[in-house]
Amino acid sequence: MDKTYAPHDIEQACYKFWETHHYFEPQGDGPGYCIMLPPPNVTGSLHMGHGFQHTLMDILTRYHRMMQIPTLWQPGTDHAGISTQLVVERQLEKQNLFRKNMTRDEFLSHVWAWKEKSGSQITEQMRRIGSSVDWSRERFTMDPDLSAAVQKVFIQLYEENLIYRGTRLVNWDPTLATAVSDLEVIAEEEDGYLWYIQYPVIDSEESITVATTRPETLLGDTAVAVHPNDARYQHLIGKMLQLPLCSRTIPIIADDSIDQDFGTGCVKITPAHDFNDHEMGKRHQLPIINILTKQATINENAPKAYQGLDRFVAREHILADLNEQKLLVKTEPHKLKVPRGEKSNTIIEPLLTEQWYVKTKPLAEPAMRVVKTGEVRFYPENWTKTYFQWMENIEDWCISRQLWWGHRIPAWYDENGHIYVGYSENDVRFKHQLPDDLVLRQDEDVLDTWFSSALWPFTTLGWPKRSDALQQFFPTSVLVTGFDIIFFWVARMIMMSLKFTGKIPFHDIIITGLIRDSEGQKMSKSKGNVLDPIDIIDGIDLETLLAKRTDSLLLESAQKSVMKSTRQEFPDGIPAYGTDALRFTFASLASTGRFIRFDMGRVEGYRNFCNKLWNAARFVLQNTEAEHGDFGDGAFEYSTADQWILSRLQHAIDAAHQHIETYRFDLLANALYDFVWHEYCDWYLELSKSILYDDTILTPMKRGTRRTLIHVLDQVLKLLHPIMPFITEEIWQRVSKLTSQTTDSIMQSEFPKIIPDFINETLEKEIVWLQQVIQAIRTIRSEMGISPAKRIPLLIKHPTEQCQILIQRYQTLLVAMSKLSSVDFLTEDASVPASAIAVVDSIEYLIPIAGLIDQKAELDRLTREISKLDKDIAVSESKLNNDNFVAKAPPEVITKEKERLQLAQEARMKLDNQRKQVGG
Repeated sequence: MDKTYAPHDIEQACYKFWETHHYFEPQGDGPGYCIMLPPPNVTGSLHMGHGFQHTLMDILTRYHRMMQIPTLWQPGTDHAGISTQLVVERQLEKQNLFRKNMTRDEFLSHVWAWKEKSGSQITEQMRRIGSSVDWSRERFTMDPDLSAAVQKVFIQLYEENLIYRGTRLVNWDPTLATAVSDLEVIAEEEDGYLWYIQYPVIDSEESITVATTRPETLLGDTAVAVHPNDARYQHLIGKMLQLPLCSRTIPIIADDSIDQDFGTGCVKITPAHDFNDHEMGKRHQLPIINILTKQATINENAPKAYQGLDRFVAREHILADLNEQKLLVKTEPHKLKVPRGEKSNTIIEPLLTEQWYVKTKPLAEPAMRVVKTGEVRFYPENWTKTYFQWMENIEDWCISRQLWWGHRIPAWYDENGHIYVGYSENDVRFKHQLPDDLVLRQDEDVLDTWFSSALWPFTTLGWPKRSDALQQFFPTSVLVTGFDIIFFWVARMIMMSLKFTGKIPFHDIIITGLIRDSEGQKMSKSKGNVLDPIDIIDGIDLETLLAKRTDSLLLESAQKSVMKSTRQEFPDGIPAYGTDALRFTFASLASTGRFIRFDMGRVEGYRNFCNKLWNAARFVLQNTEAEHGDFGDGAFEYSTADQWILSRLQHAIDAAHQHIETYRFDLLANALYDFVWHEYCDWYLELSKSILYDDTILTPMKRGTRRTLIHVLDQVLKLLHPIMPFITEEIWQRVSKLTSQTTDSIMQSEFPKIIPDFINETLEKEIVWLQQVIQAIRTIRSEMGISPAKRIPLLIKHPTEQCQILIQRYQTLLVAMSKLSSVDFLTEDASVPASAIAVVDSIEYLIPIAGLIDQKAELDRLTREISKLDKDIAVSESKLNNDNFVAKAPPEVITKEKERLQLAQEARMKLDNQRKQVGG
C-alpha cells in the first residue's frame, strides 16, 4: 500500500471495475430488495441534496446486497418538461433560432438531440459519488414503453370519469405561458407597497377604503368583504359600491375569514385572480371576471383605457387615474410574499384557464388507508400527520401543461369541441366509428411531469406487462425523498400504484431533511452559497470557486458580498477530500431534523478518518503479510486484548444492523467511527504491539494476534463499505489475499454477522477500567509535561482486593501502554511523596514528581499561566456585568463571551489543582 491515502488515484478506476463486472445487477432469485431512484431532471447536475439522498440510498443498497439478497437500485431520469424546454429554447436563441418560428416536430427534434448530447451529466456525476445503481436498467420517463404506460393510465382514468376537462384557477406563468404546480412557485418576502383606495358607497356620502398590494386587479373585483362582527362596517353590509374606474357596482359582503386588523379591515374580492378570493366567491356566489390574458396583459373585460397594457404598466396608469380622481388615499411601504416561477423568476398570476384534472378524492381514500394500517410507513413517523392533513383536504389535480416537450395529452377534438380520448387518431376513429372526413385535432398540451413520475415505481419495472422484474421487486422496499414533495410525488405514487397494480409502491418512506449551509441558510445561486459535491470531492481553487458562485449574480453589490463571504469561508478554495469523506459526512448528518447544516469541518474530520483507516490497514498488513503461513492450521492463542476487541466487534456489528434497519444513518456513522478510531485503532492496535514486539511471548499468541488483526480489519472494511465504498474496496483487495476470500469484490462478500461466542461482557468491563487507569496516567504526563517516552513509577494508594487482582492480571499491558518503570501498592503507614494524583473508582493513582520535573520551574510556569487567565476572567466578567454591554451587544456576542469566561474559569481550576499537586 502507498504510504499516503490518495482518493483521486483509486476512486474512478474502482467504480469502472465494479460497473464493467456488472456487480450492480441483482443476483439470485426469490424476493428482492428494491429502491427506486427519484428520477433527477435530465437537465440537472448533482447538487448537495442529490449527493445526500443518493448516499443514503447507496448505503441501503450495498448493505442488502452484502446480506446476499437480490438487490436492485433502479436508476433513471425525468424529462422535466418546463426545465428542458427552457434550456433548449435558450440554446437555440443563441443561434438565432426561435420556437415560435418552428413546428412542434422541428422543436422536439432539437430537444431529443440535446438530450442525447447533454442529458447524461447527472448520471456521470452519480458515478463519481459511488452510486451502485443497475445502469443496465436505466430508464427515461419518455422511453416508448413508459410513454405507452402513461397513455394507458390517462385513458383508463378518463373512461372511469376520474379525468375531466374544466375551468379552474391555476398558477399561471406568463413568461412560460403555462400552468405550473405549487412546487414550481417560490414565494419569498420582497419590498412592496400597500395602496389604500376609496370605494364610494352608492346613494351615500360614505365610502369604504380597502388596502391592496395589487391595485390592477380591482378591474376584476366583484365584492368588498368585511368581518360580520366589525362594528365599523356592520351598517354597510349588503349595500352597493361604485367600483373605481369601472362602470360596475359591487356589493359589500360579510365573511368570517376577514382579518379585521389588517389594513382597514375591508378586503377587495377578485375571484378570478386570487385563490382565497376564489373560494370566497364560490361561498357567496359572486361573478368571476377574468381581466388578464395568458400573456398577463389586460383583456377586453376591463375598461378600454387599459386593454392591451401589461399588468404592471396598467398598474401605473390605474394608480395615476385613482390619484387624479382623489380615490387614492395613501401609499405605504409593505413587505409581502411574492410568488415567482422557479424556472422563469416571473411573478405568478392566479388565472382562470381550461385545463385537464384528475379527481383525487376517490384515489386518496385507499392511499390514506394503507398508511393508517401500517402497510406504508413514514420515517420519522411524525410525517404521517403531514401526509394525512394534505390527503384529507386534497384538491383535484391539474395535470395539463401548455408546453411542447412532454407526454402529449391523448385527446382529440372535432370542430364542434367534442372530446375523443385514445391511443392515436386511428384508435379514436375506430373506437368511436368516426367518418374519415371528420377533421380531428390533437390537444396541444402535455401532461404535468408529476403525472408520469407518479407511475415511476411500477412502469420502470415493466408494467403493464407482468415482467419478471415486477414480480421480483414490486412492491419496492423503500423510498428516500425530501419532505417538500410528500404531496406532489409520494402521495400520488401511492394513489396511482394502488389504482393500477392493486399494491402499495413501497413499504417504507424515509423523509430526509434539506441540506443548508453552515449558517443554516438555504443554498441558492442568488445567495452565492451553493456547494457542488464534485468540488468537495476533487477540490477547487479560490478563483474558480469565486467565478462559479458569482456567475449568475447581476448586481455588483451582490457579487462583492458573495466574494467577501466566500473568501472568509474558503480562503484557499476547497481541498480535495475524496468521495468517501463526503459520503461519511452525509451519513453522519442524516438525523431526523427538518433542516441539516452542512459543515465543511466535518468533511475534513472524516477525511482524517479515512487517513486513520488507511494507516491502520498499512500497520496490519505490514505485520501480517510476512506471516502469511500463520493464518493456516498452526496452533494459536488469543490474548486478552484479542478477546476484548473481538467482543467489542460484535457490538459494532449489532449496532450496524440495528441502525441500518431503523434508518438511523447518523447513529450508524457515529457507532462505526467510535469503534474504528477509538477502540480498534487507538486501543487495540497499540495493545497488539505489546504482543507482536515482545520477544518473550510465544508464537501461538503472536499468531492469535495476527489472526485477530486481519480478521477485525476485514470485518471493519465490510461494516464501512456501504458508507465508504472506495477506500474499503482498495484495502480489502489486499486483505482478501490473506483471508482466502471467495469473492472478487468486497461488495459481493457477506456483511458481518454477530458471533455470540466472542462476546465477553466481564472482560469488556475490566478493559474499560484498564483504559481509565491508562488514560489517567497519560493525562498526568501531559499536564506535567513529562515526556511520553520516559518511564515513570506508579503508586497505588489504598487498593481494594479487586483492584489488586486486576492490576496483577493486566500489569503487562498497563506497564507497556503507560510506559511505567514500576507498579507498587502503598501501605497504610507509608509516607506519600509529592505526587500528581488521579482518581479512578475512588482509588488514588500517584505519580511521584521527584526527578521528573523541575519543581520550581513548573511552579513559576503555572503561576504565570494562572495570572494570564485571571486577567481574561476579569475582562469577561467586567463586560458581562456592564448593563450597557448586555443591552446593546447581539445575543451571539453575549453567548460567546459567557463561553469564553466559562472556559477560562475551568482552565484556571485545572491549573490551580496542578499547582497544588506540584507542591505550590
